[in-house]
Amino acid sequence: MWYNGTTYTRKGKNNMADDFNLQKNIENHLDLLPAYIKEWYRTKMIAGRSKRTLYEYLAEYRRFFAWLIDADIVPEKNIKDIPLSALENLSKADAECFFIFLRERSLLNTNKPTTKSISEVTIHRTYRALSGLFKYLTEQTEQENGEPYFYRNVMKKLEISTKKKETLSAKANKIAPKLFLGDLAKQFLQFIIDDTAADGYVKKANLSNRALSTYYRDRERDVAIIALIIGTGIRLSEAVNTDLKDLNLQTKSVEVTRKGGKKDHVNIAPYVIPYIEPFLEIRASRYKIDSKDANLPLFLSVQTGVPMRLKGAGIERLVGKYSKAFGTEITPHMLRHALATDLYKKTGQEGIVAQQLGHASTALVSHYAHIADSQVKDGLSML
Repeated sequence: MWYNGTTYTRKGKNNMADDFNLQKNIENHLDLLPAYIKEWYRTKMIAGRSKRTLYEYLAEYRRFFAWLIDADIVPEKNIKDIPLSALENLSKADAECFFIFLRERSLLNTNKPTTKSISEVTIHRTYRALSGLFKYLTEQTEQENGEPYFYRNVMKKLEISTKKKETLSAKANKIAPKLFLGDLAKQFLQFIIDDTAADGYVKKANLSNRALSTYYRDRERDVAIIALIIGTGIRLSEAVNTDLKDLNLQTKSVEVTRKGGKKDHVNIAPYVIPYIEPFLEIRASRYKIDSKDANLPLFLSVQTGVPMRLKGAGIERLVGKYSKAFGTEITPHMLRHALATDLYKKTGQEGIVAQQLGHASTALVSHYAHIADSQVKDGLSML
């Protein structure tokens, strides 16, 4: 009996306390999550979903959003600020990275490393939670024009199974083909810049006259952007915010502003320098700026006719465009991922990789190590 006249039974009191604590925990999660998650929660409450289930799903969303920030998939520093566009444009490769990361790493909602792994049951629940969220956002939401927030549902493209466990190497091998490792990075840069090669971008993309004109206008800039990211591993936001004064090819370094506003000098792989130099030679005349003003953005756009700092979305588009023609569509983050993997493969030192990437610890580096470890057979063949 839950209620007896004017008094509650002990069981009733305990359950009331549990309900109160559960609601408080739910509110704590909602306070830290984006507004569209609050809309999701309201909709599910109206539908009569269990508060306990909703609480568990909110915890999964918070863990997922925290990973997006920690893994540099999004430039935002706070979970609440992550926009819908981040979910709409989340690549299949990055979504797969999240689930591989869950299986490989310790619990992500703690600040201290732990060896306790996440169970397959929990991973399956995470997938159900995210699938439900993406279904809600792509099918059940409604804007003023009657359309949902967006249509692309990346979760539908994933294969998540709890029936068969894979080794770390097997999981790593799924991502490895999507990374431009070793000589493939150089081949990618050459693919973009060589307009005479039969298997180059110009020939393969079958460009219109307008697209060809844009290609020749921005070719050196685009190659320099990709070369800088793949040769340093800097984040997309760091590349966007780099000014001319920050780049020093003599010392093979670039100064960037890391998360938290900290300045950092990042080394540049020597092999990418020849891909950056041609851009610096034509930058001022091509983009109609004062060549002596070192405070101007390094990478500019003249899409509107006025020189402006090239935005992150513009870099994402150009990386996607060239890589798709190359054979594997990737994101700027995958270029960073490739540098980290190559660096670990060459050094075997997680600390070196963490320093290059601007990570405060090696906690996020082991994923790159596993990718490199999957190349062990290559090393053995050289013995």
